[in-house]
Amino acid sequence: MTRRTKGASGTAGDTGDGRVAVNARVRVYPGTDGEVGGTVVEDFGDLAGQAVNIGDRIVGPARRWAVALDAGGLVFVDSDQLAAD
Repeated sequence: MTRRTKGASGTAGDTGDGRVAVNARVRVYPGTDGEVGGTVVEDFGDLAGQAVNIGDRIVGPARRWAVALDAGGLVFVDSDQLAAD
């Protein structure tokens, strides 16, 4: 997997505290039984939130953040599904 970075410390997101950015440590699904730790590897910014039509099937909106999980794997989530560590 190629990790793209945006500047030395990443680009701050719109989560209110400004600490969610590329390369930042985060908790995904905070406060739930599914809470996991990880590192933000991509911020899709303005590209997120647009639904896509593919033939007769509609694909849901893209998510804002790509997060590499500590336990392995990659998830795509919105700002409200993250908390900065």
